[in-house]
Amino acid sequence: MNTPDSVVIYDTTLRDGTQGLGLSFSSLDKLRVAERLDDFGVNYIEGGWPGSNPKDVDFFSEAKKINWKNAKVAAFGSTRRADKEVESDPQVRTLLEAETPVITFFGKTWKLHVTEVLRTSEEENQSMIRDTARYLKSEGREVIYDAEHFFDGYKDDPRHAIATLIAAKEGGADAIVLCDTNGGTMPHEIYKMTEEVVNTINAPVGIHTHDDTGVGVANALSAVTAGAVHVQGTINGYGERTGNCNLTSAVPNLSLKMGIGISADVSKLTQISHFVDDLGNNSHNERAPYVGRTAFSHKGGMHVNAVQKLSRTYEHITPESVGNSQVILISELSGQSNILMKAKELGHNLEKGSETALGILSQLKDLEKDGYEFEAAEGSFEILIRKAINDYRSLFKLTEYHCTTRRHPESYFETCEATVKLEVNDQPAYTVAQGDGPVNALDSALRKALEPFYPSIKGIELRDYKVRIIDSHTGTAAKTRVLIVSSDGENSWGTVGVSENIIVASWRALVDSIEYYLLKQEN
Repeated sequence: MNTPDSVVIYDTTLRDGTQGLGLSFSSLDKLRVAERLDDFGVNYIEGGWPGSNPKDVDFFSEAKKINWKNAKVAAFGSTRRADKEVESDPQVRTLLEAETPVITFFGKTWKLHVTEVLRTSEEENQSMIRDTARYLKSEGREVIYDAEHFFDGYKDDPRHAIATLIAAKEGGADAIVLCDTNGGTMPHEIYKMTEEVVNTINAPVGIHTHDDTGVGVANALSAVTAGAVHVQGTINGYGERTGNCNLTSAVPNLSLKMGIGISADVSKLTQISHFVDDLGNNSHNERAPYVGRTAFSHKGGMHVNAVQKLSRTYEHITPESVGNSQVILISELSGQSNILMKAKELGHNLEKGSETALGILSQLKDLEKDGYEFEAAEGSFEILIRKAINDYRSLFKLTEYHCTTRRHPESYFETCEATVKLEVNDQPAYTVAQGDGPVNALDSALRKALEPFYPSIKGIELRDYKVRIIDSHTGTAAKTRVLIVSSDGENSWGTVGVSENIIVASWRALVDSIEYYLLKQEN
């Protein structure tokens, strides 16, 4: 095998990644992501296609002012047009005007594209590749050639596909990247064809894969095993269709599993994964390998018991090595070990076999039978523990609450209003508030009533609100589970409420959220 000792990481989140559904960055966003990628330690950051849109123009204008610590910024484009001098091609000139140290350009490898899309000859296509590489090199740039549709092209006509790579090498390309543009090639095919190129082309070979068959990462690793020394991908696998090779899986696999040297700091992996999702306003994949919230979570009682004694019994690496952490889930499958570890995680030491621990476990299973789930509701679970160990005090006493919705037929406008009556330290509080819906109005009224007594709750915001119908076979009488995620700007926590009445379920989750926060403030 030709497996190298080290590989370079080429990130294309800002270009190929943004071509996928659900990911869009402003110019400022792109700069912030690029700075994080630089800190993470990737070797190359592909910034976009200069001149294609105002955001990319702005990005390259600002990027050249930054003193990058680890990465080189690359501009992306294509070969010169057919039957046109490379020096007079405006698209090639735009690549140079971006003033990046690296230029990546793509060309056609699949004969089908040469004859049916470009409608030119094989010879002219090879000249387009050769001329573009040579011209960009003559301008003092590091040049990376992306062989678009290489694997499909190789399957169709190996001679033609290899000839296009030779043209790039003759033009002086510093690296030749094999692209599985359609994402339909299997790992064993990737290995065989990459090995053939490595043994034929005396130049650094790279790999660019897509995930249309779910093996984008496996394909990249296969190419490296066959001798590729350059890996392209995106953070969290963003990209066209089903996405690109996911660097948050490929990077730790290369480093931690294959022992291959990389410059990226894998301990920052989870951090950058969440940062890109947050900046792109996308929900994080909780089940993502390495960086997902459940990647090192344990639920079954026997598993938790083993992990409590020796983590590596059910963890293939230490979570901290990729910036993640172990999570003990609480559910009807829980044993005492789950309760003890979760309680300790929350700062409460319980003895195994104690009446308190067994009581919590019994109560937990009864509540889950009623429809509660505490896996994502650590706030409600801590309150449950506090009550069991007599470390809880009620912060207010509810007298009553009321919600109304009024529809105004002429304007089709609805008004939602809530009233809340409380007692705090034997002092009455009565408030009325409006909201976008009954739950929002109730939340506003509750906060308004409590703020004079607990001013710090002004810093709490409701980040997420989820409703789940538990036993739908009972129709409109079905129980509803409400999960609320709240944040104070630094930390976030989940709380849960269950009832046949969605307002009651929401109230329970809201109260737990505020009480959890305030009780934490007291400790």
